[in-house]
Amino acid sequence: MVKLDAYLPVSGSIKARGGIYEVLFHAESLAVKAGLLSYQDDYSKLHSDEFRQFFSQYSIAVGSTGNLGLSIGIISATLGFKVSVHMSADARQWKKDRLRAHGVNVVEYQSDYSLAVEKGREEARSDPLCHFVDDENSTNLFLGYAVAGERLKAQFDESGIDVSADKPLFVYLPCGVGGGPGGVAFGLKLAFGDNVHCIFAEPSHSPCMLLGVHTGLHDAVSVQDLGIDNVTAADGLAVGRASGFVGRAMERLIDGYYTLHDQEMYELLSLLAKTENIHLEPSALAGMPGIQRVLSAGSYLKRMDFTPEKLNNATHLVWATGGGMVPEEEMAKYLEMAGV
Repeated sequence: MVKLDAYLPVSGSIKARGGIYEVLFHAESLAVKAGLLSYQDDYSKLHSDEFRQFFSQYSIAVGSTGNLGLSIGIISATLGFKVSVHMSADARQWKKDRLRAHGVNVVEYQSDYSLAVEKGREEARSDPLCHFVDDENSTNLFLGYAVAGERLKAQFDESGIDVSADKPLFVYLPCGVGGGPGGVAFGLKLAFGDNVHCIFAEPSHSPCMLLGVHTGLHDAVSVQDLGIDNVTAADGLAVGRASGFVGRAMERLIDGYYTLHDQEMYELLSLLAKTENIHLEPSALAGMPGIQRVLSAGSYLKRMDFTPEKLNNATHLVWATGGGMVPEEEMAKYLEMAGV
Protein backbone atom coordinates (compact mmCIF):
# COMPACT_ATOMS: atom_id res chain seq x y z
CA MET A 1 0.00 0.00 0.00
CA VAL A 2 1.01 3.64 -0.46
CA LYS A 3 0.27 6.55 1.87
CA LEU A 4 -0.08 9.45 -0.51
CA ASP A 5 1.14 12.40 1.53
CA ALA A 6 2.32 13.73 -1.83
CA TYR A 7 -1.28 14.81 -2.42
CA LEU A 8 -1.99 16.46 0.91
CA PRO A 9 -3.57 19.92 0.38
CA VAL A 10 -1.81 23.29 0.54
CA SER A 11 1.79 22.13 0.15
CA GLY A 12 1.69 18.67 -1.47
CA SER A 13 3.95 16.78 0.91
CA ILE A 14 4.29 15.21 4.35
CA LYS A 15 5.35 18.66 5.57
CA ALA A 16 1.68 19.68 5.39
CA ARG A 17 1.32 17.65 8.60
CA GLY A 18 4.08 19.04 10.81
CA GLY A 19 4.81 22.40 9.20
CA ILE A 20 1.27 23.68 8.90
CA TYR A 21 0.43 22.39 12.38
CA GLU A 22 3.32 24.30 13.96
CA VAL A 23 2.41 27.57 12.24
CA LEU A 24 -1.27 27.23 13.21
CA PHE A 25 -0.26 26.39 16.80
CA HIS A 26 1.92 29.52 16.90
CA ALA A 27 -0.84 31.66 15.38
CA GLU A 28 -3.35 30.31 17.89
CA SER A 29 -1.00 31.00 20.81
CA LEU A 30 -0.40 34.61 19.72
CA ALA A 31 -4.09 35.29 19.15
CA VAL A 32 -5.22 33.77 22.44
CA LYS A 33 -2.56 35.68 24.38
CA ALA A 34 -3.70 38.92 22.72
CA GLY A 35 -7.34 38.23 23.66
CA LEU A 36 -8.41 38.01 20.02
CA LEU A 37 -9.29 34.32 20.08
CA SER A 38 -10.78 31.86 22.55
CA TYR A 39 -10.63 28.09 22.33
CA GLN A 40 -14.41 28.03 21.79
CA ASP A 41 -14.27 30.28 18.69
CA ASP A 42 -14.71 29.30 15.07
CA TYR A 43 -11.06 29.16 14.01
CA SER A 44 -11.86 30.12 10.43
CA LYS A 45 -11.72 33.71 11.71
CA LEU A 46 -7.92 33.36 11.69
CA HIS A 47 -8.18 33.64 7.90
CA SER A 48 -9.49 37.21 7.85
CA ASP A 49 -8.17 40.71 7.24
CA GLU A 50 -8.38 41.50 10.96
CA PHE A 51 -6.09 38.63 11.88
CA ARG A 52 -3.78 39.16 8.91
CA GLN A 53 -3.26 42.69 10.19
CA PHE A 54 -2.49 41.32 13.66
CA PHE A 55 -0.09 38.61 12.42
CA SER A 56 1.74 41.08 10.17
CA GLN A 57 3.59 42.34 13.29
CA TYR A 58 5.25 38.95 13.61
CA SER A 59 7.63 36.96 11.47
CA ILE A 60 8.50 33.30 10.98
CA ALA A 61 11.79 31.81 9.79
CA VAL A 62 12.75 28.30 8.74
CA GLY A 63 15.69 26.49 7.15
CA SER A 64 14.77 23.94 4.50
CA THR A 65 15.83 21.83 1.55
CA GLY A 66 12.44 22.49 -0.03
CA ASN A 67 9.20 20.92 1.19
CA LEU A 68 9.23 22.17 4.78
CA GLY A 69 9.92 25.63 3.42
CA LEU A 70 6.95 25.31 1.06
CA SER A 71 4.53 24.35 3.83
CA ILE A 72 5.79 26.96 6.31
CA GLY A 73 6.01 29.69 3.68
CA ILE A 74 2.58 29.18 2.13
CA ILE A 75 0.58 28.91 5.36
CA SER A 76 2.53 31.70 7.12
CA ALA A 77 2.13 34.15 4.24
CA THR A 78 -1.56 33.27 3.87
CA LEU A 79 -2.17 34.12 7.53
CA GLY A 80 -0.29 37.42 7.18
CA PHE A 81 3.05 36.66 8.82
CA LYS A 82 6.28 38.02 7.38
CA VAL A 83 8.16 34.84 6.53
CA SER A 84 11.72 34.00 5.48
CA VAL A 85 12.69 30.61 4.14
CA HIS A 86 16.43 29.90 4.20
CA MET A 87 17.05 27.33 1.46
CA SER A 88 20.07 25.17 0.82
CA ALA A 89 21.74 24.62 -2.54
CA ASP A 90 19.77 21.36 -2.92
CA ALA A 91 16.40 23.13 -3.10
CA ARG A 92 14.58 23.01 -6.46
CA GLN A 93 14.16 26.29 -8.32
CA TRP A 94 10.43 25.76 -8.79
CA LYS A 95 9.97 25.55 -5.03
CA LYS A 96 11.76 28.87 -4.58
CA ASP A 97 9.64 30.40 -7.36
CA ARG A 98 6.42 29.09 -5.80
CA LEU A 99 7.33 30.60 -2.44
CA ARG A 100 8.22 33.97 -3.93
CA ALA A 101 4.86 33.99 -5.74
CA HIS A 102 3.25 33.82 -2.28
CA GLY A 103 5.26 36.82 -1.09
CA VAL A 104 7.79 34.80 0.88
CA ASN A 105 11.35 36.06 1.35
CA VAL A 106 13.55 33.23 0.04
CA VAL A 107 17.20 33.36 1.12
CA GLU A 108 19.50 31.10 -0.91
CA TYR A 109 22.80 29.51 0.10
CA GLN A 110 25.43 27.69 -1.91
CA SER A 111 25.85 25.28 0.97
CA ASP A 112 23.80 22.44 2.45
CA TYR A 113 20.88 22.17 4.81
CA SER A 114 22.83 22.70 8.04
CA LEU A 115 23.90 26.23 7.07
CA ALA A 116 20.36 27.16 5.98
CA VAL A 117 19.01 26.07 9.37
CA GLU A 118 21.70 27.94 11.28
CA LYS A 119 21.02 31.15 9.33
CA GLY A 120 17.32 30.80 10.07
CA ARG A 121 18.13 30.46 13.77
CA GLU A 122 20.31 33.56 13.64
CA GLU A 123 17.50 35.60 12.11
CA ALA A 124 15.06 34.50 14.82
CA ARG A 125 17.54 35.19 17.65
CA SER A 126 17.96 38.78 16.45
CA ASP A 127 14.20 39.50 16.43
CA PRO A 128 12.01 38.90 19.52
CA LEU A 129 8.90 38.88 17.31
CA CYS A 130 10.31 36.12 15.05
CA HIS A 131 9.42 32.46 15.57
CA PHE A 132 11.92 29.91 14.24
CA VAL A 133 10.53 26.59 13.02
CA ASP A 134 13.27 24.19 14.03
CA ASP A 135 13.17 21.08 11.85
CA GLU A 136 15.84 19.47 14.02
CA ASN A 137 14.39 20.04 17.50
CA SER A 138 10.76 21.19 17.36
CA THR A 139 8.36 19.11 19.43
CA ASN A 140 5.38 20.82 17.76
CA LEU A 141 6.56 19.74 14.32
CA PHE A 142 7.11 16.24 15.69
CA LEU A 143 3.61 16.07 17.20
CA GLY A 144 2.04 17.40 14.02
CA TYR A 145 3.53 14.48 12.13
CA ALA A 146 2.57 12.03 14.89
CA VAL A 147 -1.15 12.60 14.32
CA ALA A 148 -0.70 10.47 11.18
CA GLY A 149 -0.62 7.34 13.35
CA GLU A 150 -4.19 7.73 14.63
CA ARG A 151 -5.42 8.77 11.20
CA LEU A 152 -3.87 5.71 9.57
CA LYS A 153 -5.38 3.46 12.25
CA ALA A 154 -8.82 4.91 11.52
CA GLN A 155 -8.33 4.33 7.79
CA PHE A 156 -7.25 0.74 8.42
CA ASP A 157 -10.28 0.15 10.68
CA GLU A 158 -12.59 1.51 7.97
CA SER A 159 -10.92 -0.74 5.38
CA GLY A 160 -11.01 -3.85 7.58
CA ILE A 161 -7.22 -4.16 7.73
CA ASP A 162 -6.13 -5.91 10.92
CA VAL A 163 -2.76 -5.27 12.53
CA SER A 164 -1.63 -7.71 15.22
CA ALA A 165 1.34 -9.84 16.23
CA ASP A 166 0.22 -12.40 13.64
CA LYS A 167 -0.59 -9.71 11.06
CA PRO A 168 2.33 -7.28 11.33
CA LEU A 169 2.50 -3.88 9.65
CA PHE A 170 5.74 -2.75 7.97
CA VAL A 171 6.06 0.95 7.17
CA TYR A 172 8.84 2.36 4.97
CA LEU A 173 9.64 6.02 5.60
CA PRO A 174 12.00 8.27 3.58
CA CYS A 175 14.28 10.05 6.04
CA GLY A 176 16.14 13.36 5.84
CA VAL A 177 16.84 15.17 9.12
CA GLY A 178 14.35 12.81 10.76
CA GLY A 179 11.50 15.01 11.99
CA GLY A 180 8.83 13.81 9.56
CA PRO A 181 9.54 10.07 9.64
CA GLY A 182 10.37 10.22 13.35
CA GLY A 183 7.09 11.89 14.21
CA VAL A 184 5.08 9.55 12.00
CA ALA A 185 6.85 6.50 13.47
CA PHE A 186 6.12 7.78 16.99
CA GLY A 187 2.43 8.14 16.12
CA LEU A 188 2.38 4.68 14.52
CA LYS A 189 3.89 3.14 17.65
CA LEU A 190 1.22 4.80 19.79
CA ALA A 191 -1.50 3.52 17.44
CA PHE A 192 -0.25 -0.03 16.76
CA GLY A 193 2.31 -0.74 19.48
CA ASP A 194 4.92 -3.40 18.76
CA ASN A 195 2.87 -4.74 15.85
CA VAL A 196 4.14 -1.98 13.57
CA HIS A 197 7.71 -2.10 12.30
CA CYS A 198 9.16 1.16 10.97
CA ILE A 199 12.10 1.22 8.57
CA PHE A 200 13.85 4.44 7.50
CA ALA A 201 15.13 4.86 3.92
CA GLU A 202 17.93 7.28 3.03
CA PRO A 203 19.94 8.21 -0.08
CA SER A 204 23.34 6.53 -0.19
CA HIS A 205 24.95 10.00 -0.30
CA SER A 206 23.03 11.33 2.75
CA PRO A 207 22.60 8.51 5.29
CA CYS A 208 22.66 10.85 8.29
CA MET A 209 20.15 9.08 10.58
CA LEU A 210 21.69 5.66 9.93
CA LEU A 211 25.10 7.12 10.73
CA GLY A 212 23.96 9.01 13.83
CA VAL A 213 22.10 6.07 15.37
CA HIS A 214 24.64 3.42 14.39
CA THR A 215 27.55 5.33 15.91
CA GLY A 216 25.53 6.61 18.87
CA LEU A 217 26.85 10.10 18.07
CA HIS A 218 23.56 11.38 16.59
CA ASP A 219 23.95 15.08 15.70
CA ALA A 220 27.63 15.07 16.73
CA VAL A 221 28.58 13.37 13.45
CA SER A 222 27.85 14.23 9.81
CA VAL A 223 28.12 12.22 6.62
CA GLN A 224 30.82 14.66 5.47
CA ASP A 225 32.97 13.49 8.40
CA LEU A 226 33.18 10.15 6.58
CA GLY A 227 33.92 11.74 3.21
CA ILE A 228 30.34 11.33 1.91
CA ASP A 229 29.33 14.36 -0.17
CA ASN A 230 25.63 14.75 0.80
CA VAL A 231 24.73 15.39 -2.85
CA THR A 232 21.54 13.66 -3.98
CA ALA A 233 18.61 14.11 -6.35
CA ALA A 234 16.37 13.45 -3.35
CA ASP A 235 16.44 17.10 -2.28
CA GLY A 236 14.10 16.55 0.67
CA LEU A 237 16.54 13.99 2.08
CA ALA A 238 19.77 15.89 1.36
CA VAL A 239 20.77 16.27 5.00
CA GLY A 240 24.26 15.56 6.31
CA ARG A 241 23.56 15.71 10.05
CA ALA A 242 20.50 14.10 11.64
CA SER A 243 18.29 15.51 14.36
CA GLY A 244 19.76 14.54 17.71
CA PHE A 245 16.34 14.92 19.31
CA VAL A 246 14.69 12.46 16.91
CA GLY A 247 17.64 10.04 16.87
CA ARG A 248 17.74 9.74 20.65
CA ALA A 249 13.95 9.61 21.03
CA MET A 250 13.35 7.00 18.32
CA GLU A 251 16.47 4.83 18.08
CA ARG A 252 14.89 1.97 20.05
CA LEU A 253 11.59 2.19 18.19
CA ILE A 254 12.95 1.91 14.63
CA ASP A 255 13.45 -1.57 13.22
CA GLY A 256 16.09 -0.70 10.68
CA TYR A 257 17.62 1.55 8.05
CA TYR A 258 18.65 1.07 4.45
CA THR A 259 20.11 3.23 1.70
CA LEU A 260 19.54 3.42 -2.04
CA HIS A 261 21.09 5.21 -4.99
CA ASP A 262 19.55 8.13 -6.86
CA GLN A 263 19.22 6.11 -10.05
CA GLU A 264 17.07 3.53 -8.27
CA MET A 265 14.75 6.32 -7.10
CA TYR A 266 14.45 7.64 -10.66
CA GLU A 267 13.69 4.17 -12.04
CA LEU A 268 11.07 3.53 -9.37
CA LEU A 269 9.56 6.96 -10.08
CA SER A 270 9.17 5.98 -13.73
CA LEU A 271 7.80 2.54 -12.91
CA LEU A 272 5.19 3.95 -10.51
CA ALA A 273 4.08 6.53 -13.07
CA LYS A 274 3.68 3.86 -15.76
CA THR A 275 1.95 1.22 -13.64
CA GLU A 276 -0.18 3.29 -11.24
CA ASN A 277 -0.23 6.77 -12.82
CA ILE A 278 1.09 8.15 -9.53
CA HIS A 279 3.67 10.91 -9.88
CA LEU A 280 6.09 11.51 -7.01
CA GLU A 281 9.36 13.38 -6.60
CA PRO A 282 12.54 11.25 -6.28
CA SER A 283 12.81 11.39 -2.48
CA ALA A 284 9.28 10.00 -2.12
CA LEU A 285 10.36 6.78 -3.85
CA ALA A 286 12.96 5.95 -1.20
CA GLY A 287 10.52 3.73 0.68
CA MET A 288 9.57 1.62 -2.34
CA PRO A 289 12.36 -1.00 -2.12
CA GLY A 290 11.60 -1.52 1.57
CA ILE A 291 9.52 -4.67 1.17
CA GLN A 292 12.30 -6.33 -0.84
CA ARG A 293 14.93 -5.32 1.73
CA VAL A 294 12.87 -6.69 4.63
CA LEU A 295 11.86 -9.95 2.99
CA SER A 296 15.47 -10.69 2.02
CA ALA A 297 16.87 -9.87 5.50
CA GLY A 298 17.00 -13.41 6.84
CA SER A 299 18.70 -12.65 10.16
CA TYR A 300 16.20 -9.87 10.94
CA LEU A 301 13.21 -12.04 10.10
CA LYS A 302 14.54 -14.86 12.24
CA ARG A 303 15.39 -12.60 15.18
CA MET A 304 11.90 -11.08 15.11
CA ASP A 305 10.23 -14.48 14.70
CA PHE A 306 8.50 -13.50 11.47
CA THR A 307 7.33 -16.91 10.32
CA PRO A 308 6.21 -17.46 6.70
CA GLU A 309 2.61 -17.47 7.92
CA LYS A 310 3.00 -14.09 9.63
CA LEU A 311 4.69 -12.63 6.57
CA ASN A 312 1.90 -13.93 4.34
CA ASN A 313 -0.56 -11.99 6.51
CA ALA A 314 1.54 -8.83 6.76
CA THR A 315 0.69 -5.38 5.43
CA HIS A 316 3.44 -3.30 3.80
CA LEU A 317 2.99 0.47 3.54
CA VAL A 318 5.25 2.94 1.73
CA TRP A 319 5.04 6.55 2.91
CA ALA A 320 5.06 8.64 -0.29
CA THR A 321 6.25 11.93 1.13
CA GLY A 322 6.02 14.48 -1.69
CA GLY A 323 5.58 15.38 -5.33
CA GLY A 324 1.99 16.54 -5.66
CA MET A 325 3.00 20.10 -6.57
CA VAL A 326 5.84 19.26 -8.97
CA PRO A 327 5.34 21.15 -12.28
CA GLU A 328 4.76 19.00 -15.36
CA GLU A 329 8.01 20.04 -17.03
CA GLU A 330 9.95 19.14 -13.88
CA MET A 331 8.25 15.76 -13.68
CA ALA A 332 9.15 15.14 -17.33
CA LYS A 333 12.82 15.70 -16.43
CA TYR A 334 12.55 13.18 -13.59
CA LEU A 335 11.07 10.59 -15.95
CA GLU A 336 13.83 11.29 -18.47
CA MET A 337 16.46 10.69 -15.77
CA ALA A 338 15.07 7.20 -15.23
CA GLY A 339 16.52 6.14 -18.58
CA VAL A 340 14.13 3.20 -18.81
